[in-house]
This record gives sequence, structure tokens and C-alpha cells, in this order.
Amino acid sequence: MKSMNKTIQAKLELLPTSPGCYLHKDKHGQIIYVGKAKNLRNRVRSYFRGSHDTKTELLVSEIEDFEFIVTTSNIEALLLEINLIQENKPKYNILLKDDKSYPFIKITNERHPRIIISRQVKKGTGTYFGPYPDAHVANQIQKLLNRLYPFRKCKLPENKYCLYYHLGQCLAHGDHMPSQEDYAQMTREVGQFLNGQDDKIIHDIRDKMDKASENWEFERAAEYRDILEGISTLRTKQRVIAQDMQDRDVFGYAVDKGWMSVQVFFVRQGKLIERNSQLFPYYGDAEDDFLTYLGQFYRDSQHLMPKEILLPRNIDVESAEALVSAKIVQPQKGEKKQLVQLAIKNATVSLQQKFDLLEKDVAKNQGAIEQLGQALGLDKLRRIEAFDNSNIMGTSPVSAMVVFIDGKPSKNDYRKYKIKTVSGPDDYASMREVISRRYSRVQRDGLAEPDLIIIDGGQGQVNAAKESLRAIGMAHIPVAGLQKNDRHQTHELLYGNPLEVIELKRNSQEFFLLQRIQDEVHRFAITFHRQLRSKNTFSSKLDDIEGLGPKRRQKLLKHFKSLIKIKEANVQEIAEAGVPYKVAERVKDKLNADEEKN
Repeated sequence: MKSMNKTIQAKLELLPTSPGCYLHKDKHGQIIYVGKAKNLRNRVRSYFRGSHDTKTELLVSEIEDFEFIVTTSNIEALLLEINLIQENKPKYNILLKDDKSYPFIKITNERHPRIIISRQVKKGTGTYFGPYPDAHVANQIQKLLNRLYPFRKCKLPENKYCLYYHLGQCLAHGDHMPSQEDYAQMTREVGQFLNGQDDKIIHDIRDKMDKASENWEFERAAEYRDILEGISTLRTKQRVIAQDMQDRDVFGYAVDKGWMSVQVFFVRQGKLIERNSQLFPYYGDAEDDFLTYLGQFYRDSQHLMPKEILLPRNIDVESAEALVSAKIVQPQKGEKKQLVQLAIKNATVSLQQKFDLLEKDVAKNQGAIEQLGQALGLDKLRRIEAFDNSNIMGTSPVSAMVVFIDGKPSKNDYRKYKIKTVSGPDDYASMREVISRRYSRVQRDGLAEPDLIIIDGGQGQVNAAKESLRAIGMAHIPVAGLQKNDRHQTHELLYGNPLEVIELKRNSQEFFLLQRIQDEVHRFAITFHRQLRSKNTFSSKLDDIEGLGPKRRQKLLKHFKSLIKIKEANVQEIAEAGVPYKVAERVKDKLNADEEKN
């Protein structure tokens, strides 16, 4: 039996007991097997414990990682499994690998409709009910419906009579054939029956089952029993296949401890075929940061815009509509709401798994710190402080500092800096200012010194930082630079005197640590810059209004969220936000005057 790697071992301890699907991956990250389980923890763990047959041993020998998707029922797991297999075509899946799908019951769009079994849903060709995970049950229900409703059951012309006509089960012949409205009414009744309004028919079937059992007709009784079970199965709502054949993306998110988890379910042709999972730190309002993620998501050419996007109810629709061209829906009930809730549930599970894994990664973080210290020739490396600048064409320049202690972010020590002495887009001068301000205060207040300073930038930024440290007598603190490539990914570590590239393996823990630090400080700086620009833009439009000081401006910002919303409001609405009526009139006059100038 293959020994487990540490990633798999840690994940196995954190598996939920929920039903769902699991996806085994090889060393290249390719999905090699998709499976379903009533209990994910028990099923996935079974692959790595005990003995197996030759085929399973071969599969296990190639597993280097796995992921899972939680569902709310076994039926959902069953249907999701086939979608994932059809989409990914894993090499170890033999069953369900072709393009077949679960059957639907279909009432055709013909002059004399038929009730048939169909594995493909084609718009405009009929009314579909299902899908049915069990084809045998679908056939049994079709037979039942054919006995209950006199739809066409033969291929004979109207002037010839079939056996079913004489049994009263086919009315597509004779002089008194049903009208189209008659057939439409029967179709509605079938829909009511299949959608759960079936108490009378179920009662009749149970009576027949009991009578067959009393007469020792056990095979017939078993048939009635199977029909009842099939009806019960149909009553279970499916959230992984939608009958409207619509392409849609379903978003759900969860936040905790400064981290956001976003799950996106991709529904294509009505089937949930794939999901995207992202985890990242956030610093502002959770809803705003989610909207930022949504806007960036579709800039990636790999993510095509669907016709419809489902979002949680707490997201501002107007803001979302400004970011994407698809129809935005915030479902209040039904299957679409259940899909959003399923995405939120998976986001919550992923977030909790991350925190659980982080708790188990103390040794890994310590190892990364030790390896990085050895690569840089540092005897002690515990506290790292990292800096990044942010500005757009020199406007509202800011800098941010994050602190990592023993490989973990220490958010209480994070700091934000407004650049005071630099005009224009001078990144080097901004770095000199912020380093001087930070470490002058470290000297003055006796704060803890870092064991390493990391600058998000290249040689120029690193040298600027070193100049500031020399000027205040703290040149003994080592400084390194993290350069990004043209894809904005962590690329090289610069260190030494003169600066040189420190070779690190791309898959090493120390390299992953540097990536986390660089991503963290960059996001922190960008978020601060965005907040500052937003406040400056808002405040500048409302400057010099008599009676409107900083506190009242903040009230308006908190209430209306944007200048556009204030412009759209009337004087009474502005006053109700917490400012005197006369001040509200001045606000409205100022904004109207600005609009006329533009």
C-alpha cells in the first residue's frame, strides 16, 4: 500500500460526514477518478486503509491529492457524480463515462402526444419530468402513466384501431378524438401527479399492493411497491440538474477570521458540471470585497459570461449589474435558492477546512522559516515585516506593512501609511519615506525589530529602503526584495550586498511562504488605497458646504454608500440620513451645480 503524503493525511482528518462527491487527482493535478458517497469521511478514508483489489490499488498508487463537493442528499451526490464524470472524463471511471444521462419522462409535442422515456432534453419538443436516477423506476412510472392516461400508444393511423384503444388507453383513433386542450389538461394532470400532488393515486396504488399481497400475488405487489418508491424518489428535489436547460453560474461565499471563501458552481445545459473554489484574506466590508471578486472573476478569459448569475440575497444588485452583463438573480425560494445555499454550504466547509489545516501547519511554517533563514544566511528569523506601495498615476499614494511571526500573519501589527512628502508617482521616494517613518518609531518607542524586511519590488525599491535605514542608524536590519514576473506572480528573491537572486525551489515551503507574504501585503495596500480614494472622492465633492463637517459627511457616506445615490435622493431623504434640513438643501444645491457644470 502506498504511503500517504502529508497533504492527504491532513485532509483525511478533516473530511465531513455529509454526502457528496470526491475527486481524486494525480501528481499533475489531473482528475483521475470521481466518486460519490453517503458519508464522505468514511468513503474517502477507505481508499487509504486496508487492502484492495488490483484495479483499486493502481488507482490509489496515483492519488496525490483530492477535493470534495458537499451535497445535501444522496440523490444529489448521485446526479452530480455523472455530471462531473461526463465533464472531466477521468481515466479510472468506467461506468457513467460516456455521454449517456439519466432518463426523463417526456410527453411529446404532437397532435396525439405520447409518453416516452428520453435521455436527452431538447427544447420545444415536449414536456419533461425527472430526471430519474433509476431507469427501471422511470419505466415503471411510464407504464403506470400509460395505464392512467389515454395518450397515444401505437403508430397506427387515426382510422385504424389498436388494442389499447379497445382497452380505453389510447384515444388517437375514431370520431371523438381528444382535442389539443384535452391533451394539455392531461399533461397538466401528469405534471401535478409527478410534482407531488399524487395523494389519491398513491392511496389507490397502496390499496392494490395490499390486495395483491393478500392474494399472494407477491410479484405484482412488488411492482406496486417499486412504483411507490419511484414516486418517492421523484419527490426529492434535485439541485444539480435543472430542467430549464439554462447556463448559469451560482455564487456563494462565507467569511471568518479575516478570510473569505467563494464557491462558484457552473451550471451548463441545466447540469452542474464544475465548481471553482477560492480562499483569500479580505480587509474591508465582506459584501464589497465579494463584489470586487465578482468583477475580477469574469475578466479571466477562462470564465465565460453565462446568461444568468445567481447571488446570495445580501449582495447589492445594482453594483453587481454594473460589473457583469448577465442577468442577476437573487432567488427567494425554490431550486435556485437551494443552489445558492448549496454553494454557501461548500464555501463554509472549505473555510473551516482551511483553518483546521492551518492549525496543523505549525511545523510546516516553522520548517519554511528555518529553510528561508538558511538560504539567506540568517541565524535568527522569526519576525518578518513586508512593505508595498500603491498609487494610480500618483494619486492618493499609500504604503502598507504586514507582519508575519513564525510564518503566520500577525494582523494586530499591520500598519497603513499615507505618503506625505512625495508628489507624483515616485515609488522609490515613497519607499524611503515609509521605511524612515516606521523604523524611526521603532527606535523611539522601543518596538520589536524585525529579523527581516521584505520589499514588494525590485532593486530600486530595496536600495531605497536600505538608504533610509542607513540614514537613521538601523542598517543592521536585513532587507530582501520580491520581484514579480510579467504575469504578476512571485518570481525572484533578491538579497545581499550587492543584491543577487537567491535560488529557491518553486515547490518549496519557503517559496510558498514568500508568496503568501507578497500576496498579503499587496492586497492590504490595494484595499487601503481603494478605501482612501473612495473617501477622498466623496469628501471632495462635499467640501466647503456650510454645516457639513467630517462627521456629517461620514453619516451620508454610511447611509447612501455613494455620491450617485445622494444625487438621486431628494432633500428630505438627505435630511433623514442625519443632517439638518437646511444643510441637506445646501448638499443638494452643490451637487446639482456640479452636475450642470459637467
